[in-house]
Amino acid sequence: MYEAARLDGANAWQRFRHITWPLLLPVMAPAALLGSIWTFNNLNVIWLVSNSGEPGDQTHILVSYVYKAAFNLYRYGYAASVSVIIFLILVVWGLGSLKSQFKKETK
Repeated sequence: MYEAARLDGANAWQRFRHITWPLLLPVMAPAALLGSIWTFNNLNVIWLVSNSGEPGDQTHILVSYVYKAAFNLYRYGYAASVSVIIFLILVVWGLGSLKSQFKKETK
């Protein structure tokens, strides 16, 4: 494909945009989606840096909030329900991301 594009007079940017990028996208999109979901649920950084949301519970993210609710405040049902909401947020966001990816591939 690269040789045919070169013979047709495509420059390096056009070859990247029309050949390389579309071939990389099906592999990179799920990898980026999984990486962002794993980063979203990255409790250890907040926990180690701010010592469980200190000062005054100002630095919580959703996952550290759930952890504190479950294991420090012993509100297991509340923590479970917030965890389900986090899961639903990530599912909707992930499906939307993949749907937009497939729309771009079909064009």
